[in-house]
Amino acid sequence: MCLHELSRRISQEWPITVDGEEYERLVRQSFNNHCPYCSCDLTTTESVIEHLDGMNRYRAGLHVPGNVLVACRRCNGEKRRDDSLKTLLLAGSGWESFLSHDGSRCASACRTCRYWESIWEEREKRRLRLSENLRRLRSFRNTFSEFEEVLPSFKATQPALLAKLYCDCQDFAEREIKSILQRFGPVLKPATSSRKKSRQ
Repeated sequence: MCLHELSRRISQEWPITVDGEEYERLVRQSFNNHCPYCSCDLTTTESVIEHLDGMNRYRAGLHVPGNVLVACRRCNGEKRRDDSLKTLLLAGSGWESFLSHDGSRCASACRTCRYWESIWEEREKRRLRLSENLRRLRSFRNTFSEFEEVLPSFKATQPALLAKLYCDCQDFAEREIKSILQRFGPVLKPATSSRKKSRQ
């Protein structure tokens, strides 16, 4: 909710919005109606709205032009592994990390490397395609100057603030649950003891 509200406020004066048909058409044209990650044809597979930087407390992605794509459902699901990591080892962002699993830097059991092997079996072809798609995505993002202007300061401050918000909300929820259980504790105890008496 916080990231969606921030997205609305940040992008309200921008020349294009992500919620219109114009933006989706632009995204599809930019990638020739293919998945920006695996390059599959989106006319023959199920597609979903995808965020380059995931909308979570670690990636702090925004629902704004330049961060919203149309991708295949499989890549959207597979990319979550990198997006949800607190610390990334292969790249500075979740989407760049996702496209950096070329089989040369991970353990043989890496599920993302295995995913890419299932798309492109031949190692050199896989490295080339992953590298090309990284370049295309960087180029796509660079066309949204408003987003590029706010991104550095946003990335520097928001993950820590979101982590604090998440912890504060969790603490609040735990206190409220404890309070509710304490209020109902006395109500539940007599019912338990009366059942014991009736059994005797």
